[in-house]
Amino acid sequence: MTDQQRPEDLLEFPCHFQFKALGLAGEVFKIDILKAINLHAPVPQDAVKCRPSGKGNYQSISVVLTLHSYQQLTDIYAEMKKVTGLKMLL
Repeated sequence: MTDQQRPEDLLEFPCHFQFKALGLAGEVFKIDILKAINLHAPVPQDAVKCRPSGKGNYQSISVVLTLHSYQQLTDIYAEMKKVTGLKMLL
């Protein structure tokens, strides 16, 4: 029999965590992702990295934050899922 671990037990808080959102190219998508994250944690400007896709139609936005709880993690993912133009979250 294997032990089942709860997802919230896999991380030790506070911790650094990288969010990555893939979506449409342009400032609107980037701003909306950052607004979604800012609802639950402040985003330092130097924590944000953007990278366009090869053809320039999409972009990835990476944000590294210090999280203080599992609830904060799930709340940020829930807000980012609402962003228009989102294709994938990692």
